[in-house]
Amino acid sequence: MTDSLYSRLGGYDGIAMFATTLVGQAQKDELLGRFWTNRGEDRIDREVQLLIDYLVKETGGQMYYTGRDMALSHQGMGITEVDWSRFIEIVTSVAGELGVGPTEGGEVMDFLNSLKADIVTA
Repeated sequence: MTDSLYSRLGGYDGIAMFATTLVGQAQKDELLGRFWTNRGEDRIDREVQLLIDYLVKETGGQMYYTGRDMALSHQGMGITEVDWSRFIEIVTSVAGELGVGPTEGGEVMDFLNSLKADIVTA
């Protein structure tokens, strides 16, 4: 039996490191940083935890995700194709820094691409 994507990405700790690093870099990004402007630390920490929970669940880990679906979570944010492209660049960079292999990286990209229509609305 093939190991789940969850286990191949390093389990909870690997996914938590990925999500935390990803959001941290996106927050500092000149283009994407605007999505975190005027949000308190507690709210950002909650968003990171929801992202971790979501990714753990969706990659085959044992996690109960209590957040909203992707369409509702991103509704009204005005995320554009340019925003999405920049986000994917950051995802790719973080995955590379953390040593995510090409097979797992491809599976992550397929998963992200399946969410794009719910996230990119502008």
